[in-house]
Amino acid sequence: MDTSLHQTLQDPGAVPVKAWINGVTLDSKARDQLRNLARLPIVGPWVAAMPDVHAGIGATVGSVVPTAGAIIPAAVGVDIGCGMMAYQTTLSVGQLPDSLRDIRHDIERAVPHGFVTVPGRSLKGNWVIAPNSAGTRWRGLEQRYRRLVERHPRISHKSPLSQLGSLGGGNHFIELCLDEAGKVWVMLHSGSRGAGNAIGQYFIEKARNEMQKQQANLPDRDLAYFSEGSVLFDDYVAAVEWAQEYAAQNREQMMETVLTVLRKHLPAFQLTRMAINCHHNYVQRETHFGRELFVTRKGAVSARQGQLGIIPGSMGAKSFIVRGLGNEESFCSCSHGAGRVMSRTEAKKRITLGEHREATAHVECRKDADVIDESPAAYKPIDAVMEAQRDLVEIVHTLRQVVCVKG
Repeated sequence: MDTSLHQTLQDPGAVPVKAWINGVTLDSKARDQLRNLARLPIVGPWVAAMPDVHAGIGATVGSVVPTAGAIIPAAVGVDIGCGMMAYQTTLSVGQLPDSLRDIRHDIERAVPHGFVTVPGRSLKGNWVIAPNSAGTRWRGLEQRYRRLVERHPRISHKSPLSQLGSLGGGNHFIELCLDEAGKVWVMLHSGSRGAGNAIGQYFIEKARNEMQKQQANLPDRDLAYFSEGSVLFDDYVAAVEWAQEYAAQNREQMMETVLTVLRKHLPAFQLTRMAINCHHNYVQRETHFGRELFVTRKGAVSARQGQLGIIPGSMGAKSFIVRGLGNEESFCSCSHGAGRVMSRTEAKKRITLGEHREATAHVECRKDADVIDESPAAYKPIDAVMEAQRDLVEIVHTLRQVVCVKG
């Protein structure tokens, strides 16, 4: 008996779309984007759509796109290497102070975020003077970056070092959470910042131009791709690999800063062996069904058998530490979060400040109108998302936020 939870969508002349969408919404725009992806000659054996799937630029967020001999830069996106990091600590809920306000404010002062300026420390979300530890990390990245910029000057960012260890804005966050046993976790979400964005934007444009030269008949201009063996393909792969490493180092640096803040406020603690640092916007070579493919996870997490991952809920909702079940039908993947049901503009129109404050009443976080687009109602219910993918992952820990810092 077939116990898989996915639905299969297929158009004539296209590969199937296997979609884990039981009990969650799939809007018409996202469905059309999935159908467009499935029509590309380089895509297959199928496309996998995760339960958090929603419309993106060209390709849906919450999708796994296997390609043969080619990569679609817009499917990787511009926040290359965006992902999650989490540590379980030896602290318990009883060791937290009654008010967590000072901890939140000190994290906000310590970590550059959004476009916030903290005199003497950060200027519009960038370091004024980067800490020595960030400089050490940058030295391991700088030489390759300079070589990439020499070949493609337009990808140059004014100072990647100034953003190494910074949060950014949008849906990026830093959180303190409690698991089901009352243990304290530190969790954060960020990517490759301005340097990765410049790489993504530049190569998406280059791919469009290449397709125009070839007069390729694409269902969407944002699905332009580079073919393996071309100079631009090789340069893009090198740039993406660099941005993915920068993103991972960015999370490590940020985590170091947050832990320093916590050690000032809380009793002495250690970090347990439960540590995760995983991308959810990236591409890499993988072998599936005996074929070597480029697997692009755009808003999806690798969930190989036994592999730990993080599926965060929205601001104020639950999050999950999961273990992969190695389901090959999904190319060993799972969702990267809850998935939006409202655009940012729509959320700001529909969600009231009172509703936002009620939904986040249990969390020490911002309650102002500028974060309404990140309020829980703007996202799919995380419990429904988890139920829809119970054949992809098993839940190891259920976390609830007690502090949330937004960009």
